Amino acid sequence: MKFKAVVIGASAGGFDAISTLLMGLKEEFNAPILIVQHLSARSNNYMVTHLNGICKINVVEAEEKQKIHSGNVYVAPPNYHLLVEKDETLSLTVEPKVNYARPSIDVLFETAANVYGNGLIGVILTGANGDGGMGLKRIKELGGLTIVQDPKTAEINSMPMNAIAMTKVDYILDLREISSKLVELVGGKNESNR
Repeated sequence: MKFKAVVIGASAGGFDAISTLLMGLKEEFNAPILIVQHLSARSNNYMVTHLNGICKINVVEAEEKQKIHSGNVYVAPPNYHLLVEKDETLSLTVEPKVNYARPSIDVLFETAANVYGNGLIGVILTGANGDGGMGLKRIKELGGLTIVQDPKTAEINSMPMNAIAMTKVDYILDLREISSKLVELVGGKNESNR
């Protein structure tokens, strides 16, 4: 099966988890990756700068009406929901918070599932709330593939535990196993295979 996109959601502890996961991918990764990391509304773009400094894959802050391209990582800006539109462009909104968060993982996951259907992979990482569980369930309902960080390896296990409780998850893996699984599913080389 050809997967068209990967969506990743993280909250508390997510900065390090996302860094570890993305460092396992090389620039030839054959799908776009869209990320929601819960951040303070006053955050700057340090996360994007940091990830670009340690990853082989190109990382950008998502912009309104931006076309989604394979091999890029798009990070939701602070205080904006990130949505995927039918024409495979990005949209940003300041609609009310969902699950006490803006950006909300559920908003990204549900809109991406509606666009990519069974061509979507959803990944839930460490976090202290329940955001992402409904979105991951929607991905599964529409035939997509679901991965959750093993709660035993998560800095905060609430989000992984909630996701596992809400839907039948395809894979429960530690961070490095998630990188390898994504490469296996999507194509491209794993950084450890150079």
